[in-house]
Amino acid sequence: MKKISFTFTFICLIAFTQLGFSQHIAGSSHDFSTKTWNTSGEICIVCHTPHNANTSVSDAPLWNHTLSATATYTMYTSSTLNSTAGQPDGSSKLCLSCHDGTVALENFGGVTTGTNLLTGTTVLGTNLSNDHPISITYDAALATADGGLHNPSSALSGLGGTIAANMLTAGKMQCSSCHDVHNSAGINGLLKKTNAGSALCLTCHNK
Repeated sequence: MKKISFTFTFICLIAFTQLGFSQHIAGSSHDFSTKTWNTSGEICIVCHTPHNANTSVSDAPLWNHTLSATATYTMYTSSTLNSTAGQPDGSSKLCLSCHDGTVALENFGGVTTGTNLLTGTTVLGTNLSNDHPISITYDAALATADGGLHNPSSALSGLGGTIAANMLTAGKMQCSSCHDVHNSAGINGLLKKTNAGSALCLTCHNK
């Protein structure tokens, strides 16, 4: 009886977790289920697939959207930047498959002939020189060299854990360091935490 009760509780926990997840992304700016170009009517399929996923990018969770063919982006640079920004990789490359404006939104699941490109302020283009640096290694050495960054092993206020565990991917600062594409926090801009009083910025920056 105890085993059955435990199994039932576990199944309910999973069900409620999945329900909570779907409620967050449903209705958010990443809910494409009602778009005319998404004839599937599904939310997740634009980015993810259970079968035949694109595995060419690291940290790509069952990726289904066509990647950008842009080989060279103009990256952020500054005389005070203590890191070297290479080309976008990891999850940032996935974000740019829509947000650099070169790949149609409906180009997923093998479709390559789409015509609906992202428009408006969410289009970053291929010149990222006026955007926060991405795909840079954020480690203790960088924090020390910069002098204005918290050590990534520092505890996070409001999110729990550390900067390294909750903000970085494979030790790198990516788009997903600040943005939660699944809108788990329900904050405008798909932010991981509110930026009221620059709270999000001050998670990493010690100013």
